[in-house]
Amino acid sequence: MSTQVPANTQAEPADDEQAENRKLPIPALLALATAVFVTCLTETIPAGVLPAMSADLGVDESAMGQSVTIYAIGTALTAIPLTLATAGWRRRRLLLTAMAAFAVANTVTALSTDYALTMAGRFVAGVAAGLAWALLAGYARRMAPVPLQGRAIAIVMTGIPVALSLGVPAGTFLGREFGWEVAFLAMTVLALIVIAWITATLPDHPGQRPEGRTRIVGALSVPGVTPVLFVTFVFVLAHTVLYAYIASYLDHLGMGRSTDLVLLVFGIASMVSIWIVGARIHHTPRALTIGSSLLVAVAAAGLGLLSDGHLPVYAAAALWGLGWGGVPTLLQTAVADAGGEQADAAQAMLVTLWNMAMAAGGVVGGVLLGVLGAESLPWSVLILMVPVLAVVVAARTHGFPLRRR
Repeated sequence: MSTQVPANTQAEPADDEQAENRKLPIPALLALATAVFVTCLTETIPAGVLPAMSADLGVDESAMGQSVTIYAIGTALTAIPLTLATAGWRRRRLLLTAMAAFAVANTVTALSTDYALTMAGRFVAGVAAGLAWALLAGYARRMAPVPLQGRAIAIVMTGIPVALSLGVPAGTFLGREFGWEVAFLAMTVLALIVIAWITATLPDHPGQRPEGRTRIVGALSVPGVTPVLFVTFVFVLAHTVLYAYIASYLDHLGMGRSTDLVLLVFGIASMVSIWIVGARIHHTPRALTIGSSLLVAVAAAGLGLLSDGHLPVYAAAALWGLGWGGVPTLLQTAVADAGGEQADAAQAMLVTLWNMAMAAGGVVGGVLLGVLGAESLPWSVLILMVPVLAVVVAARTHGFPLRRR
């Protein structure tokens, strides 16, 4: 993906940039960004209301943490087969179907008083996420001129840091003040708004013809794809082990009522991170990926060593957000660059592995919480970040090259 201006243009760079910017369908891209927001927030909102959910549904917090796991399993199991099965569907119809599934799943989660039914609702939400993530980046590319496709994707992906910086703290606040059910019902309302917005602004596109569809497994043979996929799995696993149980960890520190504020600090730092990554990713993606990995490792070490006071926890949350916020953009760009003509297949595999890592993180974090206690969570993150850094540094020719193609 390149955002450079073509070399043969006759316009001045600033004028050319303004002319190209006018070609970006901003209302439609913002509709997609809001769809990303719904997807990301539905995925992460249990982290802020986990103790209340577990109390109301009569299960312990480790069991309730599997609401993140089952969501991820829904995505991991269905992203590739559903992407292949619906490849011929018109794109807007498919995206609207995914958003409608989010509305249904969040409503079921909000109204359910049964743990099994709640988990079924979360599984359906994960299936909807698999459909949505397979569509969103490609939809953004098709709506933008070639020189601005990277910028269009960046606009759409702002839904991630906004969800982390504003959505999760807001959902945590709603859950604390009015009940966790209200937070999920608010997500239903937002999904319905997005459905109307997509209908009004998004152009429709046909699906793929049978002869143009991508062979998924073939991407693994492309140099550089495997290192990126490995880093994706382990990095997301490390993040999820702690993030899924952040409310429980803060309860352990006596900061349970500050969960929304800690998540707000994390989210604001994530927004700063994605802004930095968006500004520099075309030039220094390898350095940014190494820096992100180091920041998350340092934040985990800080939480493990300096968690006796509130200020160090907020500082560690800020470092964590600075490290994590740009990671989705960095890894999506890395796998697209490495994949070349197989980029779509590599992207589908990245989505699947991302959610497998989330599922594994929910399980591993729950086991650690139950067996070793909450204090083990940041140390597990630090341990997992060691192979992440090693692979990123080693993959200097393909995957995370010294010079971007």
